[in-house]
Amino acid sequence: MVKNKPYKLNSQDEKVVKIFTGLGMPRNIAKTLLYISNCDECRSAEIEHQANLRQPEVSVAMQELQDRGWIKKRDLRKKGKGRPVHIYSLAHPIDEIVRTFEQEKICLLYTSPSPRDRTRSRMPSSA
Repeated sequence: MVKNKPYKLNSQDEKVVKIFTGLGMPRNIAKTLLYISNCDECRSAEIEHQANLRQPEVSVAMQELQDRGWIKKRDLRKKGKGRPVHIYSLAHPIDEIVRTFEQEKICLLYTSPSPRDRTRSRMPSSA
Protein backbone atom coordinates (compact mmCIF):
# COMPACT_ATOMS: atom_id res chain seq x y z
CA MET A 1 0.00 0.00 0.00
CA VAL A 2 1.22 3.48 -0.80
CA LYS A 3 1.48 5.34 2.50
CA ASN A 4 -0.18 8.72 2.05
CA LYS A 5 -0.16 11.58 4.44
CA PRO A 6 -3.86 11.88 5.36
CA TYR A 7 -5.62 14.56 3.36
CA LYS A 8 -8.06 16.80 5.24
CA LEU A 9 -10.97 18.33 3.34
CA ASN A 10 -10.66 22.14 3.43
CA SER A 11 -12.94 25.11 2.71
CA GLN A 12 -12.22 24.93 -1.02
CA ASP A 13 -13.24 21.26 -0.99
CA GLU A 14 -16.45 22.19 0.83
CA LYS A 15 -17.29 24.56 -2.04
CA VAL A 16 -16.87 21.66 -4.50
CA VAL A 17 -19.07 19.49 -2.27
CA LYS A 18 -21.75 22.21 -2.45
CA ILE A 19 -21.56 22.18 -6.25
CA PHE A 20 -21.94 18.38 -6.30
CA THR A 21 -24.87 18.48 -3.88
CA GLY A 22 -26.43 21.27 -5.94
CA LEU A 23 -26.35 18.88 -8.90
CA GLY A 24 -28.16 16.28 -6.81
CA MET A 25 -25.29 14.17 -5.47
CA PRO A 26 -25.81 13.16 -1.83
CA ARG A 27 -23.44 14.98 0.54
CA ASN A 28 -21.79 11.81 1.89
CA ILE A 29 -21.05 10.57 -1.63
CA ALA A 30 -19.70 13.97 -2.69
CA LYS A 31 -17.36 14.19 0.32
CA THR A 32 -16.21 10.59 -0.05
CA LEU A 33 -15.54 10.98 -3.77
CA LEU A 34 -13.67 14.22 -3.22
CA TYR A 35 -11.54 12.71 -0.46
CA ILE A 36 -10.59 9.66 -2.55
CA SER A 37 -9.74 11.92 -5.50
CA ASN A 38 -7.10 13.62 -3.35
CA CYS A 39 -5.37 10.36 -2.34
CA ASP A 40 -3.65 7.61 -4.26
CA GLU A 41 -5.27 5.05 -1.96
CA CYS A 42 -7.14 5.24 1.32
CA ARG A 43 -9.06 3.25 3.91
CA SER A 44 -12.65 3.99 4.91
CA ALA A 45 -11.51 4.94 8.44
CA GLU A 46 -9.35 7.71 6.93
CA ILE A 47 -12.36 9.04 5.04
CA GLU A 48 -14.47 9.03 8.21
CA HIS A 49 -11.93 11.09 10.13
CA GLN A 50 -10.67 13.43 7.43
CA ALA A 51 -14.01 14.11 5.69
CA ASN A 52 -15.92 14.32 8.98
CA LEU A 53 -18.40 11.56 8.13
CA ARG A 54 -19.85 8.74 10.25
CA GLN A 55 -19.00 5.11 9.45
CA PRO A 56 -22.47 4.28 8.05
CA GLU A 57 -22.33 7.34 5.77
CA VAL A 58 -18.98 6.22 4.38
CA SER A 59 -20.20 2.64 3.93
CA VAL A 60 -23.27 3.75 1.97
CA ALA A 61 -21.16 6.11 -0.15
CA MET A 62 -18.56 3.43 -0.88
CA GLN A 63 -21.23 0.97 -1.99
CA GLU A 64 -22.79 3.55 -4.33
CA LEU A 65 -19.41 4.54 -5.75
CA GLN A 66 -18.49 0.88 -6.32
CA ASP A 67 -21.88 0.17 -7.94
CA ARG A 68 -21.24 3.03 -10.37
CA GLY A 69 -17.74 1.72 -11.12
CA TRP A 70 -16.12 4.94 -9.95
CA ILE A 71 -13.84 3.40 -7.31
CA LYS A 72 -11.76 0.25 -7.01
CA LYS A 73 -11.40 -1.81 -3.85
CA ARG A 74 -8.57 -4.15 -2.99
CA ASP A 75 -7.97 -6.12 0.18
CA LEU A 76 -4.78 -5.82 2.17
CA ARG A 77 -4.14 -8.90 4.28
CA LYS A 78 -2.64 -8.26 7.67
CA LYS A 79 -0.17 -10.63 9.24
CA GLY A 80 -1.86 -13.33 11.25
CA LYS A 81 -5.59 -13.76 11.49
CA GLY A 82 -8.27 -11.19 11.13
CA ARG A 83 -10.19 -9.42 8.46
CA PRO A 84 -8.38 -7.77 5.58
CA VAL A 85 -8.29 -4.00 5.33
CA HIS A 86 -10.13 -2.57 2.32
CA ILE A 87 -8.08 -0.08 0.29
CA TYR A 88 -9.91 2.25 -2.10
CA SER A 89 -8.83 4.31 -5.09
CA LEU A 90 -10.50 6.00 -8.05
CA ALA A 91 -11.23 3.74 -11.01
CA HIS A 92 -11.34 6.74 -13.39
CA PRO A 93 -9.99 10.32 -13.32
CA ILE A 94 -12.19 12.67 -11.29
CA ASP A 95 -12.97 14.88 -14.31
CA GLU A 96 -14.33 11.85 -16.17
CA ILE A 97 -16.50 10.92 -13.17
CA VAL A 98 -17.86 14.47 -12.92
CA ARG A 99 -18.61 14.51 -16.66
CA THR A 100 -20.50 11.22 -16.35
CA PHE A 101 -22.51 12.53 -13.41
CA GLU A 102 -23.37 15.75 -15.27
CA GLN A 103 -24.52 13.75 -18.31
CA GLU A 104 -26.74 11.57 -16.10
CA LYS A 105 -28.35 14.68 -14.64
CA ILE A 106 -28.89 16.23 -18.07
CA CYS A 107 -30.53 13.01 -19.30
CA LEU A 108 -32.81 12.99 -16.25
CA LEU A 109 -33.73 16.59 -16.89
CA TYR A 110 -34.85 15.82 -20.43
CA THR A 111 -36.59 12.52 -19.68
CA SER A 112 -38.46 13.43 -16.48
CA PRO A 113 -41.89 15.01 -16.83
CA SER A 114 -42.08 18.60 -15.66
CA PRO A 115 -44.34 19.45 -12.69
CA ARG A 116 -46.62 21.28 -15.11
CA ASP A 117 -47.03 18.11 -17.23
CA ARG A 118 -47.95 16.12 -14.13
CA THR A 119 -50.56 18.71 -13.15
CA ARG A 120 -52.13 18.60 -16.61
CA SER A 121 -52.41 14.81 -16.56
CA ARG A 122 -54.45 14.98 -13.32
CA MET A 123 -56.89 17.56 -14.58
CA PRO A 124 -60.22 16.17 -15.76
CA SER A 125 -60.69 16.37 -19.48
CA SER A 126 -63.55 18.45 -20.73
CA ALA A 127 -65.90 16.48 -22.96
